[in-house]
Amino acid sequence: QVQLVESGGGLVQPGGSLRLSCAASSRIFSINSMGWHRQAPGKERELVARITSGGRTNYADSVKGRFAISRDNAKNTVYLQMNSLKPEDTAVYYCYAVDSRGTYWGQGTQVTVSS
Repeated sequence: QVQLVESGGGLVQPGGSLRLSCAASSRIFSINSMGWHRQAPGKERELVARITSGGRTNYADSVKGRFAISRDNAKNTVYLQMNSLKPEDTAVYYCYAVDSRGTYWGQGTQVTVSS
């Protein structure tokens, strides 16, 4: 079973940057894809970005050009670099991983964009 631990959330002003990290307990190459969802108060959880085992990436339209997902297989870690943050990016961000046995979720990390 894959266990995921997120870090890097916090409070940032509009226009600022944050980098989220997600450390996986299993070697990444055994995972089909990893990514990030987010959930704002009163809203449904939505996909933010994902990266496949082959390195292909997908982004939500709302974050294209501002966010970048990457992976470091040696460290079993996936990153989400978030630039030009907006108040509407405020949410709990959840890391997830998919392998042949199912989908796994991290505990979530809060990102708040406010002046």
